[in-house]
Amino acid sequence: MKKIVIFTGAGISAESGLKTFRASDGLWEEHRIEDVATPEAWRRDPHLVLEFYNQRRRGVVAAQPNAAHRALAELQTAANVHVITQNIDDLHERAGSQQVLHLHGEIMQARSSANEALLYDTRGNDIRWGDVCELGSQLRPHVVWFGEAVPMFDKALALTAEADIFLVVGTSLAVYPAASLLQFVKPDAQKYIVTLDLTEPPRDDFVWLKEKATVGVPRLVEQWLAV
Repeated sequence: MKKIVIFTGAGISAESGLKTFRASDGLWEEHRIEDVATPEAWRRDPHLVLEFYNQRRRGVVAAQPNAAHRALAELQTAANVHVITQNIDDLHERAGSQQVLHLHGEIMQARSSANEALLYDTRGNDIRWGDVCELGSQLRPHVVWFGEAVPMFDKALALTAEADIFLVVGTSLAVYPAASLLQFVKPDAQKYIVTLDLTEPPRDDFVWLKEKATVGVPRLVEQWLAV
């Protein structure tokens, strides 16, 4: 059975109504990234950071998986499929994908501010000031902030290097180290990218579908399932 690795970015979730961070203006939901998505922001104003991510979590709860999410889940019937996502939402899982690796954390989890290994399911609820872990330390969003290490990167790299088919969906490939995964795809692997966020494909060996994820991904998956 072929191993298919899908690398997804904000574009796939945007089609479910989730707003994305755009580096061109440095704003996310009218907030400066430095004020809500860095360790320094957490130390300076944890109340603002908690409320910012509480709002993001509410948005995720209200959102629904779209046709691209569902198509990728359907692909599991014919291949060994792994999803590597830069997104912190749970739309891949809710669509039915079973092997999902979150590079930048998961909005539906909280973690200890003292021990990052202590994770807790928020069940979609807000994290409040005063909510603490078993060590007595304040809970924070389980999200990788700018300036923090990406602990799942090595696992993502290993998956990428094993892919027979590597599909990129909905990303501008502007965030590192995530975007560097493309350097580790096998030369003989089939490579595809579905995105509107580029002006040219990342390399000549990528087949580029310049389409929305909800258009390009179901069409590509339908072709693969028909083989």
